[in-house]
Amino acid sequence: MKAAVVQQGQFSVTDLPVPTPGPGQLLLRVVRAGICGSDLHARSHTADLHALGRDLGYEAIMAPSQQVVMGHEFVGELVARGPRTKRTWKKGTRVVAVPMVKHGDEIHMTGFDIDAPGAYAEYLLVQEAFAFEVPDGVDDDKAAFTEPLAVAWHAVRRGSVGKRPAIVIGCGPIGLAVILMLKASGVKTIVASDLSPTRRELAKKCGASVVVDPREQSPWTAYELKGPVGSVTELADFGLSAIGAMRKVPLLPWGRVMRAGEKLGAAPAGPVIFECVGVPGILDQIFAAAPVRSRIVGVGVCMEPDTVRTTLALNKEHEIRFVFAYDPEEFQHALHLIASGKVDPSPLHTGTVGLGDLDQAFTDLGDPETHAKILVDPTL
Repeated sequence: MKAAVVQQGQFSVTDLPVPTPGPGQLLLRVVRAGICGSDLHARSHTADLHALGRDLGYEAIMAPSQQVVMGHEFVGELVARGPRTKRTWKKGTRVVAVPMVKHGDEIHMTGFDIDAPGAYAEYLLVQEAFAFEVPDGVDDDKAAFTEPLAVAWHAVRRGSVGKRPAIVIGCGPIGLAVILMLKASGVKTIVASDLSPTRRELAKKCGASVVVDPREQSPWTAYELKGPVGSVTELADFGLSAIGAMRKVPLLPWGRVMRAGEKLGAAPAGPVIFECVGVPGILDQIFAAAPVRSRIVGVGVCMEPDTVRTTLALNKEHEIRFVFAYDPEEFQHALHLIASGKVDPSPLHTGTVGLGDLDQAFTDLGDPETHAKILVDPTL
């Protein structure tokens, strides 16, 4: 089969044997594959990724010297089944899958591991337990967005926005996907901030209610800030006034009233901020500028060392949550949202290339005015 392999940061198209499905595995003919931001990082920071993987206990993570078939976002057609599979799907059934395979007792991440070749090829293996049928009516291009939308859905769930405003810093593919999922989950105020005019326009199409160029307008003042969380002194003044008023009432158990209010969600709180840039310095900028008691969700992948002033986050009582990937239910739910029409990833799709064009596609994705998301069609 034809496959695009990356080695020392360079792509080349070569012939590889068609994989043989093992126990519990399915062989798919790749119909579409997506290029993810993490793919861009893996190509340009392979040595760092390899070191990170080893620190996390994943010894099989790709190394610069290896020839690796990348691609972990995909939709494919069922071609063959391995032993111990249910045989419930007919050949030709379109399938998306969580990009992990199991060989023996070891789990391998599809597209980041020489033992789990990815979707930049004509064929790939998936685990049947992690595979889901694509409903009729969902075209191939939309189905290929299941995996990145699952990442975004997991981030939004972990963010627990509720009735708070959401601020998305960075409107690259993952930031745009987060906006789509915030909109689908019913968040009313979604502020999107990006330097790129093209990405700001895409943010509007994805459902952002306020879009700002941070060089001209601060995302922290682009919406109505409710509650005394604009600054530490504002919050302190609020507390002084509120407690002073309660203590004027004889016999009022003001301490218990205060704790009861907190349990009912009446405590002052800032917005939920989704950091989707992933470059050094962004988190520290957020710590410095974000309102008091904000919740910060780290979604962007930063492959370089970063320095933050934790005392800023400490004094503002920022809550910080980092997110990674998703679980199988979230993956299935993302597919359901696409199939139901509640989420339309089409605005993100800005190009389709063949295997031989991957090197140029990865370069083109570095220009925010040119592309948001490029899909790969192995037949081109």
